[in-house]
Amino acid sequence: MLIHNFYYYLANQDELVKQYNGKYLVIADKKVLYASTNGDQAFDKGMELAGKGNFILQLCTLGEEAYTSRCYTPWVRVTNALSFC
Repeated sequence: MLIHNFYYYLANQDELVKQYNGKYLVIADKKVLYASTNGDQAFDKGMELAGKGNFILQLCTLGEEAYTSRCYTPWVRVTNALSFC
């Protein structure tokens, strides 16, 4: 489930910020697969490495500002704090 990847980010946020601050992380199977300063590039790499529906794209920053997820599908667009696709 994707929520487990977000919980991984929350549990490790302080350490991840030390290494990846300001970068977009591709997280799948509770590990960082890729990091980039470009969100679109990170998304494309996530699709390549993990496939549709198998990863989260997380902006790595301090604090709760990073807790908003945006999910896009051909049918639905969701933008809500702590919502998941």
